[in-house]
Amino acid sequence: MLSVIRVHLPSEIPIVGCELTPYVLVRRPDKSAATDDVPESAPLDGYFLRYRWYRVQSDKKVTICSVHPTQQATLQCVFCSKRKALVSKSYHCSPKCFVDAWQHHKTLHERAAAENGNEEDDQLVRFNSTGSGVLSGTLSGSMSNLNLAGNGPTPFYPSSITQKNGGETLVEVGSCKTYTPTADDIGYVLKFECAVANAESKQVVGHPSTILTSRVIPAPSPSPRRLIPVNGADVMGHLDQDGRIQSAGSFTVLSYNILSDTSASSDLYSYCPPWALSWSYRRHNLLREIVGYRADVVCLQEVQSDHFHEIFAPELDKHGYQALYKRKTNEVLSGSTSAIDGCATFFRRDRFSHVKKYDVEFNKAAQSLTEAIIPPTQKRTALNRLVKDNIALIVVLEAKFGNQPVDSSGKRQLICVANTHVNVQQELKDVKLWQVHTLLKGLEKIAASADIPMLVCGDFNTLPGSAPHTLLVMGKVDPLHPDLLVDPLGILRPQTKLTHQLPLVSAYSSFVRPGTGLGLEQHRRRMDLNTNEPLFTNCTRDFIGTHDYIFYTADTLMVESLLELLDEDGLRKDTALPSPEWSSNHIALLAEFRCMPRTRR
Repeated sequence: MLSVIRVHLPSEIPIVGCELTPYVLVRRPDKSAATDDVPESAPLDGYFLRYRWYRVQSDKKVTICSVHPTQQATLQCVFCSKRKALVSKSYHCSPKCFVDAWQHHKTLHERAAAENGNEEDDQLVRFNSTGSGVLSGTLSGSMSNLNLAGNGPTPFYPSSITQKNGGETLVEVGSCKTYTPTADDIGYVLKFECAVANAESKQVVGHPSTILTSRVIPAPSPSPRRLIPVNGADVMGHLDQDGRIQSAGSFTVLSYNILSDTSASSDLYSYCPPWALSWSYRRHNLLREIVGYRADVVCLQEVQSDHFHEIFAPELDKHGYQALYKRKTNEVLSGSTSAIDGCATFFRRDRFSHVKKYDVEFNKAAQSLTEAIIPPTQKRTALNRLVKDNIALIVVLEAKFGNQPVDSSGKRQLICVANTHVNVQQELKDVKLWQVHTLLKGLEKIAASADIPMLVCGDFNTLPGSAPHTLLVMGKVDPLHPDLLVDPLGILRPQTKLTHQLPLVSAYSSFVRPGTGLGLEQHRRRMDLNTNEPLFTNCTRDFIGTHDYIFYTADTLMVESLLELLDEDGLRKDTALPSPEWSSNHIALLAEFRCMPRTRR
């Protein structure tokens, strides 16, 4: 007879909007153990598995801390509590929690005051900005902005009551194996029940197997990042059908390393809350974030093959995007090929059409290089160093922009977008530089065949001022650059060959370029003025720095605006992510460009 051996949940904390799929192990009539479902529509020897999900309700409603979702809130920020959009951010588990989160939290106040234009709000923000530090173990200045969370409004959760058990009420919320928590579940424990039932009588046989979750928490959502004009002029824009304000003839490009599920292991990020690392949580947050940017072109790195085909391609298709993908080669990586990540480029079908796709496999280039310059006795050593499975995806697109070509000459307006993820190993400086140089040489060939604006996006795993970064923005590398000392195979010689002719500029350098728009002081503070790059795009407990870039050809494109950067003061130091609302250890970069009149290089 069919029986349930055990059930458990892979995620310790249920999150609103993130599907819960229990692991159910059953013993079949032939005594074998299996995890296959046995639905009522296909019973096994007259028996099937019946599932029920319940919300465990009591008279007491528990409010969850917005910073530490496993903790019950005891304090509420009054400023946020009076603003509907900020209520979910208002709860804190202790005064220390509020103080530690203040640098990030106060930006919510500043934005709310700026958007509402309320004089009282402005005064409160100015007061808090100077008086929210820690003083004698209490909140200085902003203590008046806190009240007990229990005194706040309690949401009403209408639902049909099904049964009561020991003073608690069990409200049935689902009858399938999987369940997706809703806002009504926030603060409550969920109960999953799996039972064997008779196919004819529908009656449960024996005792059900049950499991309780932790309290359901709301899905954290990041504070909106604004698009900041940088061209020094007020460009007239229009509101498109999706609500985006965009200049006529301009387009936006997003680059984002989303941190693949296989890379987000608890071993690597042991200090990060397990719920924030779980893919069931991150995939929903990532999609919400990516779709929210409404970029015309989206370049993602670390996209697993299975996640591209099952999640990102179909979901972004619903929002009008066409998808292209290049998986890393798997000569080094082992295991399921579906779990190997790669680069994915999406573009809005109403803004662009696909012209051509180029796949760059650095492994193949390594094979050709070793055949050409490496002595036979050193080929195995050379390949072991060079073959790292990294790739690049190059896409040529034709701009539509309201079915009118941008080029006044009437020619087709083509745009070339390269999306890459360079090798991560910091000691392989020669390999990083060789991969970047190989990509640039490929792009030069495309530029020679078609006078075309170019964008080079991705995670280059290299710091500003490094040899790869210098090659990209300067077109050459100083022979005395210290990175060139690492060249055991001689693949960088002669060093005079390390050049390219593409006039590439880093998009985010526009924040500090002379003559850019006024009012950019706070954004310049988030830039490294020595390298003209962001202070960081990648954040872990052990590393804060810049690895991600958007480069563009400055003779054909002009930067109109940039997605604002995060403030280092507001980072969470106890997580792999920039803050609990974000779902990667990288931050997204986004730039708005305008095509310039064609000029021959």
